[in-house]
Amino acid sequence: MTLGPDLQGAAKLRAAIAYAIAHETNWSRDTSGVWGVHAADPPPWNRLLGPVSPRGPVSGAILHRGKLLTTWGEPRRPDLTFSVAKTYLALLAGVAHDRALLPEVDEPVCARLPGIGFDSEHNRPITWAQLLQQTSEWEGECFGVPDQVDRYRTLQFQSNPVTGKKGDARPLQTPGTYWEYNDVRINQLSLALLHLFGRPLPEVFGEAIMRPLGASEDWRWVGYDNAWVELNGSRVQSVPGGSHWGGGVSINSLDQALIGQMLLAQGRHEGRQVISSEWIGRMRTPCAIAPFYGYLIWLNGERSVFPSASASSFFAIGAGGSITWVDPERQMVVVVRWIDADHADAFFRAVGDAVDASA
Repeated sequence: MTLGPDLQGAAKLRAAIAYAIAHETNWSRDTSGVWGVHAADPPPWNRLLGPVSPRGPVSGAILHRGKLLTTWGEPRRPDLTFSVAKTYLALLAGVAHDRALLPEVDEPVCARLPGIGFDSEHNRPITWAQLLQQTSEWEGECFGVPDQVDRYRTLQFQSNPVTGKKGDARPLQTPGTYWEYNDVRINQLSLALLHLFGRPLPEVFGEAIMRPLGASEDWRWVGYDNAWVELNGSRVQSVPGGSHWGGGVSINSLDQALIGQMLLAQGRHEGRQVISSEWIGRMRTPCAIAPFYGYLIWLNGERSVFPSASASSFFAIGAGGSITWVDPERQMVVVVRWIDADHADAFFRAVGDAVDASA
């Protein structure tokens, strides 16, 4: 751990980090035993479709007012992020919007992209905004996985009740009227963005976001073994918005902190507008029927996600305890990897107290 000597709350911060380290996720480090979320799926979908890798220890980084305050664990180790990648898809949608490839988020996806899964009577009205807010109710299969696998799914951070068994055939609602966390629909959004850009999304992500931020080159974003499409005469892999069935984004904590700092700075980095402030504002706008959620990002306006964090806070959250916390009130970004999610709120409270003590 590195820590500046001028921080009055240094002892409290050390205690907070010690707490995180003491409450590591119960997932195995070598991907055997208890590992991943696919095991909770009904057969035959309870298996991996893409590559995975062993994980490191509890690690993280904290930026305060744009300065690196501390790191711990293995902050330079690229590890899988699971659904933190959803927030990165939202950033790519922002790149598309800023480049006029996606001028109107309330436009049906099929208006620009016919023939990729949005042409049925039910799917035809689905808009980009609904996909980004997880209210699309998209129906179908994406690379062989049906959306039904994630129907009736619930997460500990959501405040709307869910009644039903995961994977059952929940009756679909009108697009835009029902919120559900559904990784198949997110993968369908990723496929749509791939067709919208006409280029591999990792290539766009590196060019438009990671390099302007001065991030490392050791991150990667890969798809399932069968997630290949023909695009403009080339064979291109579509990437998932997480690692539910393998694949996804592997990235280190310091790079994640840079992305969080860019979000905190309304899309700017060292004087350059990487993503428009308008788009960052849209990401942080609560969904009307799920106010704890924006554009693929968790919002804390009702203090329902992490009660100990400020109401202005927002989060990118991945399974296994991968969390990026952005706190505008404190001008702070906290990245923590592989913490037991049940103990994340107490960790955030301790970090907030430590930073407040140094103010």
